[in-house]
Parts: sequence; C-alpha cells; structure tokens
Amino acid sequence: MKKILIANRGEIALRVMRTCKKMGIKTVAVYSEADRQALHVKYADEAYLLGPPPSAQSYLLGDKIIDICLMAGVDGLHPGYGFLSENADFARKVRAAGITLIGPSPEAMDAMGNKLAAKDAVSAYNVPMVPGINTAITDIPKAKLEAEKIGFPVLIKAAAGGGGKGMRVVNSLVDFEEQMNLAINEAKSAFGDGSVFIEKYVGSPRHIEIQVLGDTFGNIVYLFERECSIQRRHQKLVEEAPSAIVSAELRNRMGEAAVNVAKACNYIGAGTVEFLVDENLDFYFLEMNTRLQVEHPVTELITGLDLVKEQIRVARGEKLGYTQADLKIHGHAIELRVCAEDPAEDFVPSIGTLSVYKKPVGNAIRVDDCMEQGMEIPIYYDNMIAKLIVWADSRDEAITLMKEAISIYEIEGIKTTLPFGQFVMNHDAFKRGNFDTHFIKNYFTSESLLENNDEVAALFSAWYLEQEKKEVVLPKMGSKKAWSMNRKL
Repeated sequence: MKKILIANRGEIALRVMRTCKKMGIKTVAVYSEADRQALHVKYADEAYLLGPPPSAQSYLLGDKIIDICLMAGVDGLHPGYGFLSENADFARKVRAAGITLIGPSPEAMDAMGNKLAAKDAVSAYNVPMVPGINTAITDIPKAKLEAEKIGFPVLIKAAAGGGGKGMRVVNSLVDFEEQMNLAINEAKSAFGDGSVFIEKYVGSPRHIEIQVLGDTFGNIVYLFERECSIQRRHQKLVEEAPSAIVSAELRNRMGEAAVNVAKACNYIGAGTVEFLVDENLDFYFLEMNTRLQVEHPVTELITGLDLVKEQIRVARGEKLGYTQADLKIHGHAIELRVCAEDPAEDFVPSIGTLSVYKKPVGNAIRVDDCMEQGMEIPIYYDNMIAKLIVWADSRDEAITLMKEAISIYEIEGIKTTLPFGQFVMNHDAFKRGNFDTHFIKNYFTSESLLENNDEVAALFSAWYLEQEKKEVVLPKMGSKKAWSMNRKL
C-alpha cells in the first residue's frame, strides 16, 4: 500500500496522514471550499476539491471520492470517523472499484449499523443485553403492553443511528404515547428510518467501551476499556483508559464479550464495542462502532500501539503481531475534547476566529488538532477543534497533568470546553471515580466555572515545582523509551 486517500477532514485526517508519513505511504486529501486552507490539505502529498462547504455537497459525495481515488491511483481509502465511515453502501462501492477500504467489511457494517440487527447478530454468543424487546415496534397499544412487562422507567430508542437522536426516557404509562411518537418522528428526521424498540432504562449507567482489533486470519484481540461517561447530550467530552471502576476480572469478562461481538460479524480492523455498566457492575451490550473512535488516543497511550498503523497493516493482509497475552496496560491516559462551544451557556456553539492559539507542549502531553492561530471555525462541521490527551503512571498523576495542560492551553477569540475540562478534573466525584453519565446534570453549573478558576493556578504552580525533574516512560511495544520532564513552558 503506497498511496492512501483520507476521506475526511480536520484532526482525524491529519492524524491518519501523520502515521502514513511514518510508514512511507503517500497521502491524498479531499476538501470542501471551506477547507481550502485547512491543515490536512497542506499536509497531504496531493489534494482535490470536492465541492461547496455543506457535507452533502462535499465530504458525503461517495461516488466523487471514488472517482478521485481512481484518478489519483490510490491503493487504499481511510474513512476516519463520521461522514462515510460507517456507510455500508459506500464500502461496497469502494470494494467494487478495486480499492482497499481501511476498515471492516460492508457486511459487518450492515450487521452492526442497526441496533436491532446487532442484537440479533450477537444473540448466539452469550453477550449480556439490557432487558427489552429485540424487534422494531410501531403499534402503540402493543408497545405500551411491552413497556409494562419490562417495567418503568423504559428507554425508547431508534434502531438506526446514534448520538441520542430518537431516544426518549419514559417514567410512566401516562407519558408513553407522546414520547414514542416523538422518538419515531425524530428517528425518521435524523436517519430516514422511524424504527424504534424498547428496553429497560438503566438509571445510573457508566458508558464503558472496549477497543477490539481483528485481522483477516480470524485473530481478534481486545485492547482494554475506555471510560466515556462524561457526556453532554449523549456526546462524549472526557474519556480515560483504563476505567477507575473496572477490575481485572470484569475487564476480562467485558473483553471476551467484546471479542464475541466482533466474531458475530466476522470483524476485521479496529472497532469499538460499547457497554452500559450499572451500579452493581453488571454490564450490557449497547452497540458496536465499526470505525476508529474519536477517543482512540487514550488506548494508544496505555498500550503503546498506533491504531492507524494497525488498521493499515490489517488492511494490507498482515497478521496481528501479538496475542491477547502480549497486551498489557501501562499507566493511565485521559482525553479532553476541545470543542468550540460555551460551557457556561449550555454548551452552545461558539463561532469566530482564533485570535490566539498556543498548544501545551510537554512530554506525556499530546494534542491532536487541526487549527492554527488566525484560522476561523467553520460553521458547517463538528465543532471539535482538538483533542488534548495526557499520560502518566497513575490516574491521580494523569488528572494533575491534565490540569496543567489545560492551564497552559491558550485559546482566544472563541469559547471552548477547556474550562469545563478543568472543572471535571477538580471535581471530587471524578477524582474518586464515583460518577456516571449524569455527571453534568448532577454537578455542573455555569457558576461552578468561576469557582474553579482560582484553584487552578495554585495547583499548577505547586505540582510543576514538585514534578519538574521527574522522568516519564511512555509504553511502547517491545521497548521502553524515556522522555525527560524538563519542559520549557
């Protein structure tokens, strides 16, 4: 594989290109008119215009992207995440054009792309699932009876899609009909498919996912868990690996369940199996994401693996170079999604120009981004502008390092989620690992951001003086390399 087209934009396009460059692989970028000056366009060996800024006229033009692949003579296509990354029809067209998709088969996407189809696929593999019905339902009187059998509260969920769309929590029979109609209409609007199903609502869930990796020889391993419970509107904001509540025994059981989910659809490449974990530490299959996840860097930092490199190796027909027994957890990693939005105003999007943009620089601090000072935030796409990731020997040290990294990350001209990240790192519930997906609802207010600011500078100064000469060893498969913590800030 000598040339790869990245059918995406922003930080994930850059992140994939950087690994390609290390592997000696040429890269091809595609871009919209809004992204003419984007960093992924400048970094690529070749770049081709797709069309106007809206995604439907640019990054979602699958046929045009395939035409560019053929014209540019690429060997492979990496879809990143979002856009066409889980589109089985696009995957089939890529395969028919003789281009290698760096991702799973379209058949695996079909099996896991619909929540009901996914439940059906894994039913023979003894994977725990939330009690509920496993078929689509639109008959409201029948749905009411099923909800009463399950027991309130229940969750009405869209069979297609995700991101919290087409999802309604119903606490009583009185509200059921209205909420079901709302869920069906929202699912139709968002996904073109109004299919919904009903399951028991897990009241205080943790959102924990398992990274899996499979090759074309039938080998599948799990790369441990990621804690993804800090969310707003069902969208993740803070992720970490490993989870503070997962024991070795639970990790093995969840990992084996995730591998079974992957086996159920003959999965190839990198994928993620998502679970809900209740207050009793019982876990239930939620869904599988048939692509690379936004939060994959925390897994990379605790395993020493480059997941994009592993994706490419698998796509070109190589065996995994390790077994499950070879994989170990090294230290602790935390990721904060730096989004252009105002936490003090219910995370409303913040549009503008980056008048100041200075990233934190330091060993064990990683920034995956797509921005430079002076650039404008496009209004057409997801507003995540960077991912701030840190690694340390322990969770407590990782939290402290994240506080430091946030405090020296300078962004002016827009509002961002950096202050929210600082709030999370300072909150006792997070530090104790005692939180769930309702963290924001239970603890966060706009006033809490102001209360948080005075504490940050003092913590940073004290910690930096103490840690100035500490040595950090980041995990790397086969060897360990030390980086000095003597940083020039």
